[in-house]
Amino acid sequence: MQLLLPVHIVAGGLAIILGGLALLAAKGGALHRRAGRLFVYAMLTMGISASTLALRRGFDPNFLGGLTSVYFVLTALFTVRPPSSWSRRATVAAMLLAFSLALFEIALGIRALASPHWLLNGVPAPMMFFLAGVTMSAGAGDLRLLRSGALRGAARLRRHLWRMCFALFIAAGSFFSIRARVARILPEPFLSGPMRALPVLLVFVAMFYWLRRLRTRVAIDRAITSD
Repeated sequence: MQLLLPVHIVAGGLAIILGGLALLAAKGGALHRRAGRLFVYAMLTMGISASTLALRRGFDPNFLGGLTSVYFVLTALFTVRPPSSWSRRATVAAMLLAFSLALFEIALGIRALASPHWLLNGVPAPMMFFLAGVTMSAGAGDLRLLRSGALRGAARLRRHLWRMCFALFIAAGSFFSIRARVARILPEPFLSGPMRALPVLLVFVAMFYWLRRLRTRVAIDRAITSD
């Protein structure tokens, strides 16, 4: 257990670097695929170690955060893998996990509202409700996938992209939200609230950029096909 915290820290740092690299790289290229694959491994290590460390302190909200990151990165990975005999079972399990996590996050958010400053173990109530809403939406997406069958084309890429980006948001938010953590690596000018929020916001900027490019590409392909 003494080695688990350093493993968690290193995995989290690697996840942020590799996730950023995968976002910047040309989609579908060798660099994107390699960085994305390593990002998955780093996120799984970070999420599982975070949940394990949180359990040592009792039922800590970070326990749910670790499982949530694991859920998003695995479902993003499954989306771009060829369908197999266990795909439907894995999606059912993922959907049940997503709905369970969302309900727990809502319960903890309500509990945080009754606490001083709306904080529960350092996690603000609005963040818990935000995570619950996104996780519930992701679970609903799993349900739609079970009803409609395997996704193809743009829908498949959109599901993969936004789930990977949200997993990266969790990793970046976990690190940059705590000033003491950032101070161990970055100098004073980077420790202000806006500077620490910037990398987290850039994850969403990059996500919406690639989603728009994907939408534009689909529109162009349809126009060419119709001609």
